[in-house]
Amino acid sequence: MLPASQIKALIVDDQASICQVLATHMGALGMTGVAQRKDGKKALEYLENNPTHVIISDFNMPEMDGLALLKAVRSNPKTANTAFIILTGEARAELVRDAVEAGVNNFLAKPYTVAKLKESLERVLGPIR
Repeated sequence: MLPASQIKALIVDDQASICQVLATHMGALGMTGVAQRKDGKKALEYLENNPTHVIISDFNMPEMDGLALLKAVRSNPKTANTAFIILTGEARAELVRDAVEAGVNNFLAKPYTVAKLKESLERVLGPIR
């Protein structure tokens, strides 16, 4: 169990406002190492040199969507074990199935509460203190 202040997180969403709100909520949980990128391609560039404990990614994004990012993360030995949460307003059965098959660790449905965010993070990282 890492202290929240030592957790390295990456938020990936093409809507800057979503990234900012999510980063603020993660900060309220004590997480200070939160980076943001606007699409999957930029996230992969970031991950090359920045070890990360958890990725929270939107599903629908230009350039590279959340599912393609998840598959790329899982196929790279450097990032294969990184916890991955898909943030989405959609709960289509095929999205869930495809993400589970690709190795997603958890889902966070929009809109969410800080309590739901914490619960989702703790399911993949363990207790946050």
